[in-house]
Amino acid sequence: MQGGKNSKRRRLRTLTQPDLNTSQGDEPMLKSKKKLSALLMATMTLMLAGAAGFAQRHFMLANAARPEVNVQLSGAVERDSKLMSLDKSTVVNPGEILDWNIAAENTGNASALEYKTVGHIPRGTEFVAGSAKADAAKALYSIDGGKSFSAQPMIEVKQVDGNVKRVPAPVSMYTEIRYEWSDPLAQGGKLSASYKVRVK
Repeated sequence: MQGGKNSKRRRLRTLTQPDLNTSQGDEPMLKSKKKLSALLMATMTLMLAGAAGFAQRHFMLANAARPEVNVQLSGAVERDSKLMSLDKSTVVNPGEILDWNIAAENTGNASALEYKTVGHIPRGTEFVAGSAKADAAKALYSIDGGKSFSAQPMIEVKQVDGNVKRVPAPVSMYTEIRYEWSDPLAQGGKLSASYKVRVK
């Protein structure tokens, strides 16, 4: 078996390493060498072309147009008929109204389709009914921590007669508000939304 491998290797060297002092009787072998060299060159050309094509496709995918939306949330407290910006050190009092503003900007190189943004209702506060504002956006609400949203969340309430009735959930149960825009957020486009909460 070992001898067979060596003989194959010797034959391969004979085909791929031409003898510069070949006589006239070795022309068929030279033609075989030329055909083999041409085949190898063609194969290498195809491989390089394929690799170049793959690299180009990869580059195109890496640089494909895509949206990138930056979102900023800012808050203010209504106090003495003025708005005071909120920060971590701001102390708020029960009954005060907090204004939350969401600003979104598409800094990518493609439109953002069916764009949505969510505003949280902090613990210790409750949503102020009718305060959700956003141009051309639909507002949906959640009462389960953002697992589901509805324009009018419903709860089941047991009646005196034992029957269960579905009724609108009070705003005090709202945990999140989601804004949905049907129009695409174009490249460089900006959107804003706002809502209010009351400190308990």
